[in-house]
Amino acid sequence: MDFSSSLTDNMNYLNNKLDVDKNFDLVYRTFYIGEREACLYYIEGFTKGDVWQKIMEDFSALTREDMPFDAHEFSKKLFPYSQVNLVKDDETMIKAVLTGLAGLFIDGYDKCLVVDSRSYPARGISEPEKDKVLRGSRDGFVETLTFNTALIRRRIRDPKLTMEIMHTGESSHTDIAICYFKGRVDEKLLATIKERINKLKVDALTMNQESLAECIYPHKWFNPFPKFKYSERPDTAAASLLEGNIIILVDNSPSAMILPSSVFDIIEEADDYYFPPITGTYLRLSRLIISILTLYLTPTWLFFMQNTELIPSWLQFIQLSEPPQVPLLFQLLILEFAIDGLRLAAVNTPSMLTTPLSVIAGIVLGEYSVKSGWFNSETMLYMSFVTIANYSQSSFELGYAFKFMRIIILVTTALFNFWGFVGGVLLSICAVVFNKTIAGKSYIYPLIPFHVSELKKRFFRGRLPHREK
Repeated sequence: MDFSSSLTDNMNYLNNKLDVDKNFDLVYRTFYIGEREACLYYIEGFTKGDVWQKIMEDFSALTREDMPFDAHEFSKKLFPYSQVNLVKDDETMIKAVLTGLAGLFIDGYDKCLVVDSRSYPARGISEPEKDKVLRGSRDGFVETLTFNTALIRRRIRDPKLTMEIMHTGESSHTDIAICYFKGRVDEKLLATIKERINKLKVDALTMNQESLAECIYPHKWFNPFPKFKYSERPDTAAASLLEGNIIILVDNSPSAMILPSSVFDIIEEADDYYFPPITGTYLRLSRLIISILTLYLTPTWLFFMQNTELIPSWLQFIQLSEPPQVPLLFQLLILEFAIDGLRLAAVNTPSMLTTPLSVIAGIVLGEYSVKSGWFNSETMLYMSFVTIANYSQSSFELGYAFKFMRIIILVTTALFNFWGFVGGVLLSICAVVFNKTIAGKSYIYPLIPFHVSELKKRFFRGRLPHREK
């Protein structure tokens, strides 16, 4: 519905539409501007009180003769604030008010003056708990979209950096910022992403970025390897933009979606670049090797335990010191699920109790589970390594993908011995090799297709390229 020039008609309609009598936080206030009645709508907690105090002081000095003919002239000549838009229909105005803007009506004007005087509740910009670095910036994304875009703008001061705002969700009307660097971004992929977001028909993005990821890329459920890289670090997001990636920021989410992302992109971390090239290369290669070990260590050990005659002489020490009371497969599977149970318990444990409970859990599960005969000490050792090694890379999604593949290899090895082990390993390799990024390219590029110079960049951290002035 388009607004009329009658303030009474507009107020009667909006008061009923917004149900202002029941919504305590939706405030409307009537007052006079130049001897004309006016009404202001806003959400309590979203509006800067000091801004409106100063605006009201200026309005109080206006007379009837000062008031121009229409709202457009009023916003240009008499409104002492820069962020003002004119809205003529109720749907746009209501969406604006519910996102934190203020809507001002003046009797005699058939348009609403929408004022951006928002002040969102937000936590401090501090280093994220998950994406910590040994050296480097200590700021991180928060749940407020405008703060996150400002953190990126602070690092890239170039007009080619573009941040487009979009909205989705019939009930939530969630703000989504698509960030890219003109001239470096894949224009075809960018157009595809924007088209998919525009066509979304969802009620709300209840889980923020995960909901958006499932909507814009409904990939096959049986392939657990992630298609997006998530980061709570503005420096990582800025570096990805300069490399030609697309960054998607979702309001109320403290992390950025980086796409397209291959497995090498997901394994990379900021620490690789905050140290000299030789140290960064060592950290990257160590993380890559450890990730491979987390996938194949326990299945390989189980295979050798089922075929002790194949163990070379220099590896005889890996054999069991005592006969198992519980089959090794069940020991490993129980520990796989028990570790996840402990992780979930740690998340829900009050911070002051996390350390003592971790110590108690380590003693109980480590000491007494071996003495009771449930587990062999060798099983506990290898699973402890796998558990700790999972934290060498920051992607939870990639860690669980490795976990699911590891469990499949364990089960096939226990059931079919040699051929089960070979089949499980081949299945895990095929799950990576035949995977595709969201752009449709190989998940393990530059291995497939093979590209020597790009492959060197993936494995070895080179010096920052520069030109002499």
